[in-house]
Amino acid sequence: MSIATEIQLPTKSVKDARKILDQDGNGARIQEKTATKQGKKQSANMKKQRKPPARAMVPEILDPSLRKNASVESPNSSDSHSSSLSAASASRRSSRARVKPNRAINSVKVVPCGPETAIPIISGPIKRCDWITPHSDPLYRSFHDEEWGIPTRSDRKLFEFLVLSVALAEHTWLSILSKRDAFRELFDDFNPSSIANFSEETLLSRNTHGPALLSEPKLRAIVENAKQMLKIQDEFGSFSNYCRRFLNHRPTLNGFRYAHQVPVKTPKAEFISKDLMRRGFRCAGPTVVYSFMQVSGMVNDHLITCFRYEQCRPNPKEFEEVDKHLS
Repeated sequence: MSIATEIQLPTKSVKDARKILDQDGNGARIQEKTATKQGKKQSANMKKQRKPPARAMVPEILDPSLRKNASVESPNSSDSHSSSLSAASASRRSSRARVKPNRAINSVKVVPCGPETAIPIISGPIKRCDWITPHSDPLYRSFHDEEWGIPTRSDRKLFEFLVLSVALAEHTWLSILSKRDAFRELFDDFNPSSIANFSEETLLSRNTHGPALLSEPKLRAIVENAKQMLKIQDEFGSFSNYCRRFLNHRPTLNGFRYAHQVPVKTPKAEFISKDLMRRGFRCAGPTVVYSFMQVSGMVNDHLITCFRYEQCRPNPKEFEEVDKHLS
């Protein structure tokens, strides 16, 4: 049946009918509009078929084999349109069934946490003070790890550190450590009682074996310091008691983060230096005294990022024993 015979024209006046007439007549105009509406419906159906639902796109990305079930035929017939809709609905159902397995495959493995789970220890390089680098001499590195900054109460060890601090005016720590055996031989294993009896001839003769370790003024100063140390031992019981009383028998715990923050002397070092010089010590300026305080553990100048910072903390039980002794 043709479109012209199918549509019944309303009975209106000629004047009203001319408003919708074209050059080809009213029937041609109605036929053109009907064809236009059908074309719009077909284009809309094609857009729906070309653009599948958002959920149907997920299984296509995760599983390419699903594209066979979502194939689209020609959109010119109503049967193809219904088949495309059924394919889309099938894709939605298949997406719900297939998305979960794909997510499980691509998901990250979750490690259980809790008190029963052991925390793994992350191994890494040991962090030391900034002046100890990966290229530092092993002797210097071991001195930092095993001696520097550890509190000691041995008078002989304290006298050794005082002698080495005096030697820092002419040597570096690395140079002193490399010649440490020669220093021990020269100063009779840092025995202050023995050094105090050295004559000038004996001292100079020992210093001539090989290259001179120290200048003559420094050698004479060390002999004089040994004599004054014996006097302090008689007065205070030990050189350790004399040194610790300036700190109330508690080492100073500094908290420096960077090497440039570590001082070369402090007001406390200046105060101790004045008292030592008043008692007859020589070559015991504030810089020498503070180096002695650092190496003997009177102050903890390990950087807070260094692993030795916490290890060189003084034991609180020692303070309790000292407090009981003083009371």
